[in-house]
Amino acid sequence: MALALRAGFVYFALVFTAGFVLGTIRIFITLPHLGPTLAVLVEIPVILAICWFAAKWIVGKLAVPAVIADRLVMGFAAFAFLMFAEFVLAIAGFGLTLVGSLRVLATPQGAIGLASQMFFALFPYLLLRRSGVDE
Repeated sequence: MALALRAGFVYFALVFTAGFVLGTIRIFITLPHLGPTLAVLVEIPVILAICWFAAKWIVGKLAVPAVIADRLVMGFAAFAFLMFAEFVLAIAGFGLTLVGSLRVLATPQGAIGLASQMFFALFPYLLLRRSGVDE
């Protein structure tokens, strides 16, 4: 279980870093031209591809067992770290309150982002299912 938690943290760190870079590009380049929802829709396939390959790399590199519980712990730990980091960034970096940052999730772009983050959480498990392991 400790390995799955550590893998979840590494997964979070890689994806959060990539998301920070892509988010900066979205805010300064695509958002002014496309608007908030379309800018997020352009970003999502890129970040989800990064998530998939990051999950696959971490599972192999850290030898996360092909066990459903370990893969779910990895994904949901990464999701919890990501949500915490996003709330801290929203509050400390953008001056939002916790309620204000939750309201962002109720916008179309926020809902799209949250849905993609749920896929991010499931990717370690989906990699397991793709390999045909049914433990």
